[in-house]
Parts: sequence; C-alpha cells; structure tokens
Amino acid sequence: EVQLVESGGGLVPPRGSLRLSCVVSGDDLSRVYMMWVRQAPGKAREWVARFWPGHGRPYYADSVEGRATVSQDNAKMTVYLQIDSLIPEDTGVYFCAADEEWSAILTMKPRYWGQGTQVTVSS
Repeated sequence: EVQLVESGGGLVPPRGSLRLSCVVSGDDLSRVYMMWVRQAPGKAREWVARFWPGHGRPYYADSVEGRATVSQDNAKMTVYLQIDSLIPEDTGVYFCAADEEWSAILTMKPRYWGQGTQVTVSS
C-alpha cells in the first residue's frame, strides 16, 4: 500500500514562496499517478497539479499556472510542489495523493492520501 507524508507548510508572507514535500513509500514513483490538492477553509478541495512522476509535463490548475512547479527526487522517493508569488488565496491545507489509475486522478478520487500540511499566506 502506498503511503504519503507531506511536509513544508507554514506561515508565508504574500509574494513569498514555499516548497512542499511529499515522501512516497510502498511503491515506485513511476508506478503511480499523483496530484496535489488543496482545501481552503469552508471550501471544497481543489486540485493544484496532476502528474505522472518522471513522465511528461505536469498539469497545473489555472489558479497556480505560471507560479507552481512540480519536481521529484527519485533517490529520496519524494515529490515537491513549489509555489511562487504566493497570494492569500493560496491559503489552505495541501495534500498529495496518488493512484495507480490516471482516471482516479482526473476525478479527484485517488486511493491514497497524505495527512495534509497547512499553508497560510498572510502578512
């Protein structure tokens, strides 16, 4: 079973940057599709990035296009989400998620979820 552990959240000022980490265990990075999802207070979960680690280009939501970058370190079994030029609307709990099927990523119903990490953008 795949396990995911996020880290890297915190309080960040507007126009700052952050990099979130998601350590993957239980399967090889190339054998799962992944996504980053966030949930702002009182709002539904919103996908931020969808990708197949090491294959092709990631897809980014319009809300972060041009500001977000997904990367990975295979040796550390870790994927990263960096967001630059942060705005208060980026505040929320960020989750990484994974599934063996791309359709589960597209429908936001991946089988495996991390516990989430809180990001607060505020001065």
